[in-house]
Order: sequence, then C-alpha cells, then structure tokens
Amino acid sequence: MQDTRSAPWLDALTTALGPVIWGSTYIVTTELLPPDRPFTAALLRTLPAGLLLVLWCRRWPAWGDWTGWRRLVVLAALNIGVFQALLFVAAYRLPGGVAAVVGAIGPLVVMGLTWAMDHRRPPAVALAAGAFGVLGMAALLLSPGARWDMVGVAAALVGTLCMAAGTFWSRRWRSDLPVLAFTGWQLLAGGLMLAPVAWLVDPPLPALTAANVAGYVYLSVAGALLAYALWFRGIARLPSVAVSSLGLLSPVTAVVLGWALLGQSMRGISLVGMLVVLGSILAVQWAMSRPAAA
Repeated sequence: MQDTRSAPWLDALTTALGPVIWGSTYIVTTELLPPDRPFTAALLRTLPAGLLLVLWCRRWPAWGDWTGWRRLVVLAALNIGVFQALLFVAAYRLPGGVAAVVGAIGPLVVMGLTWAMDHRRPPAVALAAGAFGVLGMAALLLSPGARWDMVGVAAALVGTLCMAAGTFWSRRWRSDLPVLAFTGWQLLAGGLMLAPVAWLVDPPLPALTAANVAGYVYLSVAGALLAYALWFRGIARLPSVAVSSLGLLSPVTAVVLGWALLGQSMRGISLVGMLVVLGSILAVQWAMSRPAAA
C-alpha cells in the first residue's frame, strides 16, 4: 500500500517551485528589462499569461453565479492587482531587505486569519517558526543602515496583508474551476486592474531589444503562468499557513542568485539568517502536516 503521508511533502515541494521562480524576478528585471517601468512589467507579466490560460482552458465561471464572480474579482485584486502594484511601490521606495522583512510576516498573518475566521489555533511550533522566520529574514537581508521610508513600509505592509488574505481566502472560497482556469481568470482580471496604472504612471516603452523581449516572456510564462498555477495548486492541497510560509523562499532565492550570478557578497550573519529561514519553513511544514493541524 502506498504511504500517503509523503503526499503533503511532495505537494509542498511542488508548490515551493512558485516562490523560487518569483525569486528570480529581481535579477531578470534589473538585467534584462528597460528601467523605471515597474507597473508595465507587472502588467506584461500577468495579462498575457491570464489570456493564454483562459483561452487554453476555455472554462468560464457560471454567468449566473454572481457570488462566484465577486469572489473571483476580490481574489484577483488581493493576489494579483493590488498586491503587484503595492509590491512595486515598496520595491522602488525601500531597500529590498526592508521590503522582504516586512513581507516575512505573511505566514503569521495567515495564522491569525485561520485562528480568527476558522477558530483553529495554529500549532505552537508553527507560531514560533513564523516568528523565527521574520528574525531570520532580518539577519539575512537587513543592513545596519537600512532606510525605512514610511510610505514604502506602508505599501509593503498592505501588500503583505493582501497576499496573505488572498492565500487564505483562495482556499476558503474554493472554486469549481480547474486550477489552471482559476489561475488564468485571476491573472486576467488582475492584469486588467494593472493596465490603467501602467498607462498613467509609467513612461512608454522604448524599442525593445531581444534581451527585453526574453525578460518579459520569462516573467509572463515562468513568473506568472507557471508559478501562480503551482501556487494555487498548493493552496488547494495544503493548509494556507503551510503555503504562506513557502513564500519566504522568494527572497532567499533572490539572495542566492545575486551571489551566484552577480557576485554580491554574503556576510556570515546572512548565512545564519538563511539557515534560520529555511529551518522556519521546514518547521511550519512539519507542524501543519500533522493530523491535529490538518
């Protein structure tokens, strides 16, 4: 008989590929894309991927199910539209380390929502691991002279709350759509929300080089279509707290890629912080995979 206890860990590993792919966004943006067009990058990452998935799946939400449509729009705003806009506001106003540390509270927010809405207290191990994840992220990324721009901090905080709420409600509001169709509609709706922001805020695109085109294609196909499909698949199969903790892999991946490809240095305390973050993720996965937590 097959040991089904391995299934949650396999689902966790598969879901983890999404944040790992998102971790490459920074290096792709800085090395391949035209500068100073953050909302255009978010738009071109989400809208084409959403169109492709919707056309490929050809599955529509029920037209008469207005509750389902409202929920879809809310989830698209939380997971894609509002989150992406605030993410880039924070990225342009804060050092990456500060934004990532603020974002590291996401698993704790999901635990709070689970406790408040579902009346299920998260395991003590998961709560402690979530707190250590924030400390580990601070050790990994914060420099002694980090600049705390309050508008950027507010954008990062609200963006984190949006993503955490989107992760929680995506599982609570389970859709009858297949995962790919569900992902496609959220990307499409979120991309449409980003379109007027990109039009009003960003300057027009210059003549694109081959490197620019490759960067946008990668962000759309890998960074949106594939990564979000894996993410929403994980939400459907794993506890929301477990999925949220995997998001910490995104800044860790960005640090590793910066060290490996751009020659960025890593201090000894950064290595300790990375180990603490990875240990926090593993501890949350273990705590939430236990029968009592599930």
